[in-house]
Amino acid sequence: GQAKRKKLRVAAYCRVSTEQEEQESSFENQVAYYTDLIQSNPEWEFAGIFADRGISGTKDTIRPEFMKMIEHCQRHKIDLIFTKSLSRFSRNTLDSIKYIRLLKSLNVTIEFEKEGLNTSDVSSEIYLTWFSAFAQAESESISQNVTMGKRRQYKEGHFAFRYKNFLGYRPGENGEPEIDPEQAAIVSRIFFAFLSGDTPEQIAKSLEADHIPSPTGKPTWSKTTIRNMLQNEKYAGDVLLQKTYTADFLEKKVKKNRGEVKQYYITDNHPAIIPRDLFQEVQLEIARRSSKRKVSCRRTKSGRGKYTSKYALSERTVCGECGAMYRRTMWIKRDRTKEDVWRCVNRLEFG
Repeated sequence: GQAKRKKLRVAAYCRVSTEQEEQESSFENQVAYYTDLIQSNPEWEFAGIFADRGISGTKDTIRPEFMKMIEHCQRHKIDLIFTKSLSRFSRNTLDSIKYIRLLKSLNVTIEFEKEGLNTSDVSSEIYLTWFSAFAQAESESISQNVTMGKRRQYKEGHFAFRYKNFLGYRPGENGEPEIDPEQAAIVSRIFFAFLSGDTPEQIAKSLEADHIPSPTGKPTWSKTTIRNMLQNEKYAGDVLLQKTYTADFLEKKVKKNRGEVKQYYITDNHPAIIPRDLFQEVQLEIARRSSKRKVSCRRTKSGRGKYTSKYALSERTVCGECGAMYRRTMWIKRDRTKEDVWRCVNRLEFG
């Protein structure tokens, strides 16, 4: 008798880049359409629907379902993949070509419905390269438009206040930030403890000892969290926008903004937990300790915190030449007599 023909194992890949309502509808429609298409063909075996929701198509490593589908292909579980278009498959030209060639080497065919292309066709690769390049250019254009839109909003002083993992505020009835009294008490405690001479590490241990959860809800605090809170201008009622920026469109790498893109500083944006003069005093104290650490980390004989000083002017005077703090030091003259003088920390350290 005639040998039974082996069924073609068919899968589909779907993706939408946001979780907005219209995109959500498109996503559900894609999944339903391909499920019905595959299961209604008696010559096909359903090999699954791989669907990434609310994920950009510019980088393959951040698309878990896409990578799962590739893994299934490598294990020879799929023969044919349906996808709506090249831009759904990938908006990165290099990734598109890389995976198309990989799947072809595994004898897996991809059907791009919108472009009417099938990778089993010998002449398809040149068209696929063109279409993929256009998809990437379109994605770059969208990304630039989003960035420009955000910067325009920043310039006008509009931005979304982020409450997640941020201690001290909650959304008010009018949608504007309002002080959360219980959390604000913790914030104030941190600032006053620092000005009293405690180190970020000591403050962290003190909060843990009192079983106060961190901004992320964990029982442990890190000195980095304390340091970041002490330097966060939002506690003084201000907002600095564009502290970070996306350096590479494809890699989606976020970098600290060191002047590469314009920043916007909004004063009195919301109620302050820490008075402005107190916040500025903390910033001076941070700079003072930082410059002191470079010279010496020895503890004072007074037995107070590591960074407290018995001299009121110690490192609160700024050098007009380099901007570093001044410190009280002993000056030994040629006749061997000693005199207390105030010198620039950089001059003391580097001569």
